Amino acid sequence: MLRSLALSAAALAALAPAGAMAQAQAESGQPPQRIRQVTLTGNEACPTAADDEIVVCSRLDPNEQFRVPKNLRQAPEVPAQNQSWVNRAATVDRVGRVAGGLPNTCSPIGTGGQSGCGVAAGQAWAAERRQTRREEAAIAPGTTTDVDLEQEPQR
Repeated sequence: MLRSLALSAAALAALAPAGAMAQAQAESGQPPQRIRQVTLTGNEACPTAADDEIVVCSRLDPNEQFRVPKNLRQAPEVPAQNQSWVNRAATVDRVGRVAGGLPNTCSPIGTGGQSGCGVAAGQAWAAERRQTRREEAAIAPGTTTDVDLEQEPQR
């Protein structure tokens, strides 16, 4: 009991200067001159703030400490001149099929062009979904959204 009382008194004494600084700042009506954001690793302590600054501390997960940030991990799309000949040939084939109105191309030209509209709609939907997931992962990595919860199987 005496030990917990001593700990709470020490904590209160440590917070007293911070409260005094905040009170002095509120009385002067001046906003802080500097806001400092610090990312801590391991057992580092958050630095104390000066009179005219606010310090915001966040702790980095030790498993992520030396990794490339998630928003930089995805490889950008490869430009055409750096692609393999297989990808180039597939692109030329796809463009030629659409231009010629061949079956499964969703083209108004030719007899079989309309048969590929469902395939094209599915591919557009999949590309839009991939882009949405990339954007969501870039905004808040590791979080789930309502869309993610809808797509999870019911148990």
